[in-house]
Amino acid sequence: MKKTTSASRIPQTVDEYLDTVPEPARTTLTKIRATIRSAVPKETVETISYRIPTYKYKGMLVCFAAFAKHCSLFLATSSIPEPVREELKDHLASKGTIQFPVDKPLPAALVKKIVKARVAQNEAKKPSR
Repeated sequence: MKKTTSASRIPQTVDEYLDTVPEPARTTLTKIRATIRSAVPKETVETISYRIPTYKYKGMLVCFAAFAKHCSLFLATSSIPEPVREELKDHLASKGTIQFPVDKPLPAALVKKIVKARVAQNEAKKPSR
């Protein structure tokens, strides 16, 4: 039986996830988290999904993660919201994935705009049966 170490244990909360992230990415993602939380409706659920911090409101909203050389904000959609499309052109790594340096969070105003656009997208979706 393999012994589970704290490094290999799957985080159960966003706080646990952030505890595993080395600096300076931890500070960067802590700022991203605070910005997301300030922009989402109160009914939004903060959870771990696919082993990364995830926000759910009428479906997946956004996720974030740290990697060795960058951090990412995942939009949980392949259609970039129109209100932020132009502002993201220099940050997009692929459809719905925004990369930024481990030591430099995205501007808070941009993150809020992204989150609010994603909320609007999810609210506009027809409920599934």
